[in-house]
Amino acid sequence: MTSGVPDSSRDRLLAAGKALFARGGFEQTSTSAVAKEAGTSESQLVRYFTGKAGLLEAIFEDAWKPMNAHIHDMLADAGSGRAAVNGVLTTVLSAFDRDDDLATLFLFEGRRIRGSEVRLSAGFVAFNDVVVRLIRRGQKDGSFASTFDATALAAALIGAVEAMVRERLLARRSRNAKPFTDKQLHSIFEAMLNGFAPRPVQ
Repeated sequence: MTSGVPDSSRDRLLAAGKALFARGGFEQTSTSAVAKEAGTSESQLVRYFTGKAGLLEAIFEDAWKPMNAHIHDMLADAGSGRAAVNGVLTTVLSAFDRDDDLATLFLFEGRRIRGSEVRLSAGFVAFNDVVVRLIRRGQKDGSFASTFDATALAAALIGAVEAMVRERLLARRSRNAKPFTDKQLHSIFEAMLNGFAPRPVQ
């Protein structure tokens, strides 16, 4: 495939679903609209994904899979848990920054409530687990204070990434706002991570 256009029904459905769900909302977008946009049939959508919820899940999994693979590749080079966390969060922020539709889905459809159940994509769960493990690694190597609960700290850092993705997205859509730069983001991450480092002994 050299044209950049998806060359299979499955790929076209993924691309169409991502675009339509991001622009019109998951609940408001019909399977027939997705199939029409993809140039295929609803039966193909059901064949590959069983339905609309399965398509959304596949969109997330296709996005998280290469990101998580890249994250695992870069972990061996990190000198500390803190350095690894900084690299991981920056990688994810950059990935969503390159794809407005994916960022929109991540922010507004990434945690779906079905009855009493909150549904998270397997890729996000794996990513969250990596961040928790890296924080614990940093607590052992002295780059994170051991006084913080690793799970709570991971939630705080991932929440900061979500907020930055959202503000960049909104700034790009507004004529009166200017998206902040990568340099600004990196300095904010550094300041945050400094705040979670061990305190010097007085």
